Amino acid sequence: MDLEKPPPKRQDPEGCLVVAIRIPVRIVVLVLVVPVRMVWDALVVGGRFLNDTVLRPLGRALLWLGRAVFVWPFVALWRYVVVPVAKGLAWLGNVLFVVPAVWLYRYVLTPVGHACAWLARGIGAGLEWLYARVLTPVGHAVMWVLRGLGAVLAAIGLGVFGAVAWLVRYLLVVPARWVYEWILAPVGRAIAWCARGLVWLVSTVATGIGIALYWTARVLLVLPAVGLYRWVLAPVGRVLAVIGREIWDALGHAWRVAERISLAVGRFLATLLRWIFVEPVRWVYRTVLTPVGHVVRGAVLWPVAEAARSVGRATRQALSATRESVRQARADFRRMLFGEPKQRETVARREPTGRETRTLGSSTTALTKD
Repeated sequence: MDLEKPPPKRQDPEGCLVVAIRIPVRIVVLVLVVPVRMVWDALVVGGRFLNDTVLRPLGRALLWLGRAVFVWPFVALWRYVVVPVAKGLAWLGNVLFVVPAVWLYRYVLTPVGHACAWLARGIGAGLEWLYARVLTPVGHAVMWVLRGLGAVLAAIGLGVFGAVAWLVRYLLVVPARWVYEWILAPVGRAIAWCARGLVWLVSTVATGIGIALYWTARVLLVLPAVGLYRWVLAPVGRVLAVIGREIWDALGHAWRVAERISLAVGRFLATLLRWIFVEPVRWVYRTVLTPVGHVVRGAVLWPVAEAARSVGRATRQALSATRESVRQARADFRRMLFGEPKQRETVARREPTGRETRTLGSSTTALTKD
């Protein structure tokens, strides 16, 4: 089952002003953008070449130099100086401080602590007996006396409080309530009614003034501004939007065309450079330098390498003979000073050696031997 293709997008009809603006704008923008795009492509190619040939090797060299100057010395210092010194200090601290502290705790402080604990238990038992037999009865008696005094003082306080409360009620509360109900409340209601009337009057006057200012501002400012926007700024904005859109589209189109032109020019220059420089250099390398290099390798380098290997073998043999002579002289000198070394005594082996191994068919076994 074939799928139906989606219908193409509907393009809005374009006016004559858009068509009249588009072609000159695209021509002018293309003339201006082509040199910029060619310069941009040249800078990109130069930057890539500079990055591949200079910056990247320089960065690697600086990275290696930074490691050699900053990282590796500190690593070696940590590995071969700080760590051994720290281990030595740790061992010294263990010997000078930890071991004596452990001995002091085990053989001095622990027995002293046990003795202090035994003494504290004895003192605690004495204090417990004193509390149970002496302080507790005395405390109970004192509490009984204090409870009696508290009851008497509470009765006196309640009587005094009742009298003071009655006097406060009839001397202060009742007169204050009468003044509030018959004087302050009516005066407050009258003041509130006057304030509400004043607020209504002020709000009415402010509303009238606000309506007058609103219509004045609308007639003098809003309506002219709306007319200016609707009949002047909006058409001018639409025209400027069309011009800006066409300039933006022309820039994009000119940038793509300039890319193709720059690519064609770059390919032409690359081909010209290849035929002028690369191909002659390749031909010289292939037809001249390679045969000369083969001749030099066969006639000069290989004999020189063979001679160097011969010299190396002779040097290694001479060094081996020298080491053997030095070893023999050192052994002779040791033998002259200390004498011959003691030979190990040979112990008679119970097992036969060589071909005379013990088997079941021979007479060397313990069962068949006479």
